[in-house]
Amino acid sequence: MKKLEETERPVCAVICAHNGIKAREIAKKLNLDRTEVNRILYGSPLMKELCWQDEKHLWHGLIRQSYPHHGLREICAYYSDVQDFLTLSEEEWLNRIKEGCVNIGRNLNDTRGLIHSFLDCRLTMCRLFSDLAEMTDIPFGSWEIAFELKLKRGRYIRIFADVLVITRDRIFSLEFKMKESIDPEEILQAAKYTPYLEIVFGPAYDVIPVLVLTKTGELFRYEPIGSTDMLLPVCSGDMLFNVFDEYLDFLK
Repeated sequence: MKKLEETERPVCAVICAHNGIKAREIAKKLNLDRTEVNRILYGSPLMKELCWQDEKHLWHGLIRQSYPHHGLREICAYYSDVQDFLTLSEEEWLNRIKEGCVNIGRNLNDTRGLIHSFLDCRLTMCRLFSDLAEMTDIPFGSWEIAFELKLKRGRYIRIFADVLVITRDRIFSLEFKMKESIDPEEILQAAKYTPYLEIVFGPAYDVIPVLVLTKTGELFRYEPIGSTDMLLPVCSGDMLFNVFDEYLDFLK
């Protein structure tokens, strides 16, 4: 029997590609047993959040797995395209993300500087798009941006991805830390969202995890992810544009 996480992504992709589909049809399309499909649909907390069943026993996807990602705002504290994000003042944006946190069940307890971290993320993202405007003619205004994306790992366990920037074929998953130095544990934290985001967005998107340190400068390099041979980009806020250039290649 395959591990649950190995089959969640294709099952979710099949559901999102149809306007209602029964479990037996999902099983047939993926060459899986019906019991295996039911195990995924009823046993995965994330799948329960991303998919729902109507009165005719047809399964539907909450989030469209193509641009624009209708339904994504239902599990984010803030979601829009980049152009709309840049039109908001700091106060307007903060009010929107606070309201969104309440809607998705995100605790706004500020004892650990949560609001300050939100504002730090926003400032870094505004700087990124200012840099991109000077460096490239890529129409990034139509990209999507999401803050505090809720991912349900267990019945009572939720994790929140800091910032996602969604181009037409890539998801940049940005984990922010208000620190100066690289912590290997935080590299693992940045990488851990990847399999869940692959389920949410489907096989058409590459997920690129990034660790962003906002209390240092002129930092950009790749670091190993734990004991694996995989590498993860780590940068300071002022060098975040380099990560995007690595994959979009606009600094020629």
